[in-house]
Amino acid sequence: MKILVTAFEPFGGENINPAQVAVMQLPDELNGVTIVKKVLPTVFDKSVELLCEMLADEQPDAVISIGQAGGRAGITVERVAINIDDARMPDNDGNTREDRPIKPGGPAAYFSTLPVKAIVAALKESGIPAAVSDSAGTFVCNHVMYAALHYAATNQPGLLAGFVHIPYLPSQTVEKPNMPSMSEENVLAGLKAIISVVGVVLP
Repeated sequence: MKILVTAFEPFGGENINPAQVAVMQLPDELNGVTIVKKVLPTVFDKSVELLCEMLADEQPDAVISIGQAGGRAGITVERVAINIDDARMPDNDGNTREDRPIKPGGPAAYFSTLPVKAIVAALKESGIPAAVSDSAGTFVCNHVMYAALHYAATNQPGLLAGFVHIPYLPSQTVEKPNMPSMSEENVLAGLKAIISVVGVVLP
């Protein structure tokens, strides 16, 4: 079994992205599951081009994309991706999007095919704050989640795909009073728990 785990480079003026920090610390193998790690550019089209290349080359059984959600206090497992880009800020190449479909003529939304509630339950059992989220936003995170699920629907129906948001790391909140964060240790433990849950449901 093989799982592709993606993260993003820093964006929005941040010097680090907690997703990149945590994903790159994952082992190459966990409980019999091979883990392939990749950092995607925080750029609308480039991120999807690279993701689709990785999916075609690696042929994983599942893809779990990880992103930063500053302001959230726990790990949030996204339930749905919508077919729209509507960014409040430019991506890292300066591209802006407003009310633009990700896939013109594509489904209005895709639901995650990861075991969303089982993942949240496992995280909570591990003592890590977690919740189901019904909005992956309309920036590059949602863009990548939608694209991964569209790829699965059109190219590899058995591929499990979904997205998980993680909070800021404490170092990112030094100048952000009252902003929640999560330790690097807990984020990494959370990602391992997520991979373990997904590994169990894979054929």
